[in-house]
Amino acid sequence: MTFIQHWAIFAFQTTIIMKIIIIGAAGTIGRKVTAALEKEHEIVRVGAKSGDLRADITSPASIEDLFKKVGPFDALTSTAGDAHFGPLNTMTDKDFRKGIDSKLMGQINLVLIGQHYIRPKGSFTLTSGSVADDPIRLGASLSAINGALESFGRAAALELDNGVRINVVSPTMVEDSPAYFPFFPGQVPVTMERVVNAYIRSLLGAGTGQVIAVR
Repeated sequence: MTFIQHWAIFAFQTTIIMKIIIIGAAGTIGRKVTAALEKEHEIVRVGAKSGDLRADITSPASIEDLFKKVGPFDALTSTAGDAHFGPLNTMTDKDFRKGIDSKLMGQINLVLIGQHYIRPKGSFTLTSGSVADDPIRLGASLSAINGALESFGRAAALELDNGVRINVVSPTMVEDSPAYFPFFPGQVPVTMERVVNAYIRSLLGAGTGQVIAVR
């Protein structure tokens, strides 16, 4: 028997069916991540308006209720979160706080609350974006929020208990979202396959405290 055959048998025998929560499962990226995982794992699809369960990630109470309904789980992937996109000279505190309440604190609270429900050696995967370190016009709010998410992921990895991991996936514009192309002049969109593989790497790999950039 060849090494590859031995490896295939080992991989098959050690495959574990995981309960995976996907926040934003109906979104552009969330749908693809769900499709890649649902054949081998138990997926709990969560959205603000659709899914197996509903949750408003701007509300800690709603997040707590979600975890109580799901019970113990093995992994959580978040591809959700809104933020303001617009010119700096008209941006207000209210505009900026839209992203703080949703994409930033929404995802952070998934970890702060979810750490008390996740099983040992589980994993959290959050989503930032390339404008954290490669800003674009109209994206000042997004840049700040994405950068904060990445810093949170690195720091939280130092303190999560029971072998729980956390990573942040940071994609640039994706080929499936042509409406955003004009805001990234000269940049080549990445394939959805590469983006999905980044989430799988975070979920099924061994790394923690990583920002997995897809450029």
